[in-house]
Amino acid sequence: MSAPERIPPQPDVTADEVLARGELTVHGRIVDASNAVLYATAELSGRSLDCVYKPVSGERPLWDFPDGTLAEREVAAYEVSRALGWDLVPPTVLRDGPLGRGMCQQWVGPAPGAEAAGGGPDSLLALVDAEVPEPGWKAVGFAEVGAGRTALLVHADDERLRRVAALDAVINNGDRKGGHLLPLPDGRLYGIDHGVTFHTDNKLRTLLWGWAGEPLPAAVHASLRTLAAELADGKPLLTRLRALLTDGECEALRARTDALLRTGRYPEPSGEWPAIPWPLV
Repeated sequence: MSAPERIPPQPDVTADEVLARGELTVHGRIVDASNAVLYATAELSGRSLDCVYKPVSGERPLWDFPDGTLAEREVAAYEVSRALGWDLVPPTVLRDGPLGRGMCQQWVGPAPGAEAAGGGPDSLLALVDAEVPEPGWKAVGFAEVGAGRTALLVHADDERLRRVAALDAVINNGDRKGGHLLPLPDGRLYGIDHGVTFHTDNKLRTLLWGWAGEPLPAAVHASLRTLAAELADGKPLLTRLRALLTDGECEALRARTDALLRTGRYPEPSGEWPAIPWPLV
């Protein structure tokens, strides 16, 4: 009997390179998304990655964001997350695809239609019939759940979520829903859908208000100091961000980072903008 054919190791190409330069094959559309979101595969030098492709041509206009800019904001969120050293956002690039220029992001979690393993957003967020949260949970506020009933919205007192909350404050995330949090069986946590970010006005809307006004953990504060240094004039990160955002948005990003470092605390709702996104998922 002949020896089995040996499979050569995959070439040493990064996820960013595969997403940016790989052959992009679209398999279908995620139908419950508000914008055009396509499930695809990118392949380069023998390495294949499942990914999400969001063409700019499929973006719905928004009253408060310039048309055709959501893809760039998704890439900018990845850049900031990576600069913080947290890798909370999957690898994300801008590229041309079958429907034109758009955002391409590595797919994380099970394929569309497959059952999630290891717990989903419900393991991090819950609506409970109680006045105060149980130990290990943080209260956000009361929400109407139908038939005149209310329930307490809580999220886990989780170090990974603490980082997500700080990232959202930095990038001014206007839409941190429960479905945008993807916990994986190996303990990693990813955040996705960062198109409505980096506005110059305070747009922060999130389900992660449980630490509002509380001190930032020392590790989070240290990461913010690293980010602030990387946002200095002449630094490569700022150069990349200026290719994705306006000068005013970059200055607002630096101002938010400096404010967090100065106060040393998580932000609180401003009262000028709905603080919690709807629907919650």
